[in-house]
Amino acid sequence: MSYGLLKGKVVAVTGCSTGIGRAIAIGAAKNGANVILHHLGDSTRKDIEGVEAECSKFGAKTVIVPGDIALESTATAIVEAGVSAFSRIDVLVSNAGICPFHTFLDLPHDLWKRVQDVNLNGAFYAVQAVANQMAKQEPKGGAIVAISSISALMGGGEQCHYTPTKAGIKSLMESCAIALGPLGIRCNSVLPGTIETDINREDLSNPEKRADQVRRAPLGRLGEPEDLVGPALFFASDLSKYCTGASVLVDGGMAISLQ
Repeated sequence: MSYGLLKGKVVAVTGCSTGIGRAIAIGAAKNGANVILHHLGDSTRKDIEGVEAECSKFGAKTVIVPGDIALESTATAIVEAGVSAFSRIDVLVSNAGICPFHTFLDLPHDLWKRVQDVNLNGAFYAVQAVANQMAKQEPKGGAIVAISSISALMGGGEQCHYTPTKAGIKSLMESCAIALGPLGIRCNSVLPGTIETDINREDLSNPEKRADQVRRAPLGRLGEPEDLVGPALFFASDLSKYCTGASVLVDGGMAISLQ
């Protein structure tokens, strides 16, 4: 998918070594953007180098930033690296997240805290740091796209520690849309349904669970990371220049399938 939607723009994508983030980063490069590629660290170094190689095929300049997104310092590093390399940041795609499935009654409190720190606190730190840069650069403004989830709207028995973070991300974008609108910064969220990635690969290895997920989707299949590229780039680009505080489900129809 290449329509020149982000020609000359600088796009930061968190958690883009694999999965949805990887697909969006490469999609941004295909559409003319230079890309700030954030990843966790040594364990994802080889993957992120592969993403960088793919982006370079489309003429994109890139800068790689490692770091735990749960730390405030990582958000600062993303902004500093982006400004050093490209002088500005036009788009943030806040994607980094984890989803370790676990039953509720014996859910370890450390796991609860870790999921909050990565998914919600990490998103807040990245959004705040990038928004501060967008507010002071000339011309000021930009677009922030947060990857929330269908889980922002409905529960999951083994996701009691996860669904609140995704609801929080959707809410964060709605409030930031109001706070940042006067600065020319648009804030929107994308809500994926069941997308096959490393996060849920083990869970979907259960044939019965996989079949049930497919059954629930009127389009008759599970999602792929590339299915998120179009919606994310829509919110990142001027195609959505009068959209802020909005969200879009990318779920094959799961959310409206009750039978």
